[in-house]
Amino acid sequence: MTDATPYTVPKEPGRWRAITLAAVVHAALLAFLWIGVRWQNETPVAVEAEVWSPQPREAAPRAQPQPEPEIKPEPKPVVKQPPKPQIVEPKIDRLDIALEQEKKKRKEQEKKKRLEEEDRLAKLEQKAEEQRIEKEKADAARKKIAAEETRKAAADKKRRQDAADVEILAKAHDDEMRRITSGVAGTGGAGEAPKAQGGRADASYIQKVGAKIKSNTVFNVSGDLTGNPPVEYAVELLPDGSVRGLRKIKSSGVPGFDEAVRRAIEKSAPFPPDRSGTAPASFNVIHKPKDQ
Repeated sequence: MTDATPYTVPKEPGRWRAITLAAVVHAALLAFLWIGVRWQNETPVAVEAEVWSPQPREAAPRAQPQPEPEIKPEPKPVVKQPPKPQIVEPKIDRLDIALEQEKKKRKEQEKKKRLEEEDRLAKLEQKAEEQRIEKEKADAARKKIAAEETRKAAADKKRRQDAADVEILAKAHDDEMRRITSGVAGTGGAGEAPKAQGGRADASYIQKVGAKIKSNTVFNVSGDLTGNPPVEYAVELLPDGSVRGLRKIKSSGVPGFDEAVRRAIEKSAPFPPDRSGTAPASFNVIHKPKDQ
């Protein structure tokens, strides 16, 4: 017997067999009593006979009816009831009760401590998760700021590079114009086209036509290309903006790229007029493979 199972009375062996036997005995006894009482209550049959004699005699006195025998009731058999099982309650010692209560109290305390520890760990995990999320947000913000700064630096570098390229183109244009002017002076005024144009491409015009030439350049840059070597062309124009002459001043070292830039210059013609309303006599264009 344990604390979880209550005390049960053990079943007596042969219980149903004893009940069945007692029922049969009672039935036989009742049948015997019923037959005996019925037999004693039957009225005896009386026979009367008249005897005639020639000599007169006194009549014999009439037989008086016999009183019925008194029937005494049979004593009822005493049926012995089976003794009721006695439930023996186990003796509980006070010391055992105290120990059980102490054990239960200790279990409740351990359960309470375990729940408190689980709650503490859950709070620590939640706090760590919140810190991790905050750290990820901060890292993402720092990366975004760094990417923006990198983009701005790259844009500023490209702007400075474009300004330097424009300055180089302007200088090259000035040199070319001086060369053409000196050539015209040496021929005694035989060069009417430069005089008619007499224009000098400014930095904004060179930047505009350079962007157009870059958009028309078709070339797949190899990943093995070291650096970003430029190619430079001197472009001579007619008054209507069509190309009169094209000369490569400096090669990039990549023949395919040089040829692609030459085709782009030809494809970009006719070039638009400058601020004076006519196309400049000439200009220089510089293009790099990785600037497409």
